[in-house]
Amino acid sequence: MTSETGEAAGGGGIAPGLVALLALVAGVSVANLYYVQPLLPTLAARFGADPSGIGRVAVLTQAGYAAGLLLFIPLGDAVERKRLILWLCAATTAALLGVAAAPSLAWLGAASLLVGLFTVVPHVALPLAAHLAAPAERGRVIGAVLGGLLAGILSARALGGLVAQALGWRAVYLVAAAAMAALGVALQVLLPRQPPEASLPYRALLRSLGTLLRRHRELRRASLLGAAGMGAFSVLWTALAFHLAAPPFGLGSGVAGLFGLAGAAGVVAAPLVGRVADRRGARFTSGLALTTLLLAWAVLALLGWRLWGLLAGVLLLDVGVQANQVSNLARVHALEPAARSRLNTVYMVAYFVGGAAGTWSAARAWAAWGWPGVCAAGAAFAAAGLVAWATDAPSS
Repeated sequence: MTSETGEAAGGGGIAPGLVALLALVAGVSVANLYYVQPLLPTLAARFGADPSGIGRVAVLTQAGYAAGLLLFIPLGDAVERKRLILWLCAATTAALLGVAAAPSLAWLGAASLLVGLFTVVPHVALPLAAHLAAPAERGRVIGAVLGGLLAGILSARALGGLVAQALGWRAVYLVAAAAMAALGVALQVLLPRQPPEASLPYRALLRSLGTLLRRHRELRRASLLGAAGMGAFSVLWTALAFHLAAPPFGLGSGVAGLFGLAGAAGVVAAPLVGRVADRRGARFTSGLALTTLLLAWAVLALLGWRLWGLLAGVLLLDVGVQANQVSNLARVHALEPAARSRLNTVYMVAYFVGGAAGTWSAARAWAAWGWPGVCAAGAAFAAAGLVAWATDAPSS
């Protein structure tokens, strides 16, 4: 593995085995953010909270993730990445155990915030993959790692719903903690060391984020489109379990989790989208992706009272958000090789701020207007992104 990595770094491209390892890292880690979504009705009943109140737990997880991206991911340019990844795995394991032990809603919220804060391992792995990839294969490699990330999101919802239904919601987080501990052991053995690409002190790294945002118009544009796409995505997955639990469905958390598998097409789509971005340009792919997101919400609004209509909308939504993510990251990681971790930080903070806004909007819309309000909120995020894309001067 180490020799393969060395060859990749020399300019010949990244070794397939390392791409697979980094995709696994992304999938297992990111799953921690999404276990909660099919569990929201169960948690609301357990802690005596209304949908808006329990929705704050999901918001705190997303907000913690945005904060972790800001605080930890810039270190990927200045410290040895393997050491950083192992430290984050250990901290995430402890935070997941804290969620499993939660005796109150306040404890649950605080522990969920810490889960989000430390579950940023995918975004140490992603700049590493982009750095090792040759320019001609960067879109494909980013798509492969993001495919692993999406597989983690989908399996998290299915696993969370099924384990909670069989063993209770606390077991979900015990299983997650065990998975992170096992991942840490595997990475200690298999992940090669990657020396840092900069020698900046921590404060200088953080200050440079603003400099990069001002310097790169492409970064600002990609961040805006990413935030809109993630907002549209989070609206659905915050409200879906409540919608399935209500009439006419009356279905439990297990079915809500299994709905995540409808988005498996996104796992297949990610590398394909990466190839399209390599050939046609990231802007073209972004426009296609945002149009797909808006179409998904039209389907959900019109047909979301039937299971097959929900399945169709979920599939379109997951493909659209994945295509948007791949095209945006292909654009971002082409900007400044020595600052890839910091560029990724700026983009992903914007991305999950959009996600937190979508989660908050969904909880409020469901409490006030039910499914029609949720569909309006999701469509608004997608439409905002499409307007921003359409008014942007083409450059790629």
